[in-house]
Amino acid sequence: MSDSFFEPVSGFDLPRFAGVATFMRLPYVAMSDEMINQVDIGLIGVPWDSGTTNRSGPRHGPRQLRDMSTMIRAQNGATGVRPFETVNCADLGDVPPNPADIMDTMERITSFYDRVTSAGIRPLTAGGDHLTSLPVLRALAKDRPLSMIHFDSHTDLFDTYFGGTRYTHGTPFRRAVEEGLLEPRRVVQIGIRGTAYDSEDRDFADEVGIRVIPIEEFHARGVADVMKEAREIVGRTDTYVSYDIDFIDPAFAPGTGTPEIGGPNSYQAIQVVRELAGVRIAGADLVEVSPPFDQTGGTAFLGASIMFELLCVMAVEHSKTDGNDV
Repeated sequence: MSDSFFEPVSGFDLPRFAGVATFMRLPYVAMSDEMINQVDIGLIGVPWDSGTTNRSGPRHGPRQLRDMSTMIRAQNGATGVRPFETVNCADLGDVPPNPADIMDTMERITSFYDRVTSAGIRPLTAGGDHLTSLPVLRALAKDRPLSMIHFDSHTDLFDTYFGGTRYTHGTPFRRAVEEGLLEPRRVVQIGIRGTAYDSEDRDFADEVGIRVIPIEEFHARGVADVMKEAREIVGRTDTYVSYDIDFIDPAFAPGTGTPEIGGPNSYQAIQVVRELAGVRIAGADLVEVSPPFDQTGGTAFLGASIMFELLCVMAVEHSKTDGNDV
């Protein structure tokens, strides 16, 4: 497949600062394109942050992630995986949001991902704020609840904000459990930390059986041990991976709206993804990159690197199953 249509443009052939920016320099394939049925893993942007409750900006995340992802090359330097030769990958473009209407945008996202899953494609999403995960899960978990491995400094399990608002970037996984999209006893949340309004979210996690691993436990046990438990929790079930960039310490990823100190460094940020090897990933997202808070692009480059690591794990697993699990 070295010369296939789905190979990214090499930096040896076209300088990285030239050409139209797509995720990892992959070809753009529209959902209406006849090539769509040949795509195994689709990279999708959701430029939307209407669920943000304080510092907005993640609506600009997909564009900057695409730009910074031009630095991604063909081979994983640590694992040796060459994902673009293992499976067919393409940039499927952006879900067009309605920034003035949360409910309409969520319907648009779910409709787009319905088409993605109907085509047998596993999605790798670039957000957008974390509310993005809910309408994606509505499409992916339509037929059965999924397991989830969630990297974040926040649980996103709150019920309401501002006296009754049910849909914010702090509530998506509460809604997902209530809607039967996630099997809570097969959900693990890793890296939780920071000051809190109260214990409502953690109480809900305890009530329904979600495993929360706070950052203190993460650092005390180390990446390998924590991720071993995470793999045991989800087993060989279809699993969604949600990665909030604020899982990482703001010293390494300042470009996000709700940073929390004391998190992992950039190496640990990719280590945890490599430890997902063997997990049946039905879909994944990288959310909450907010370019206004890091105009250097460093946070976006780290986010694009995490997306590449996710892609590598997804590609290897997909090649084992020939894409019949989705």
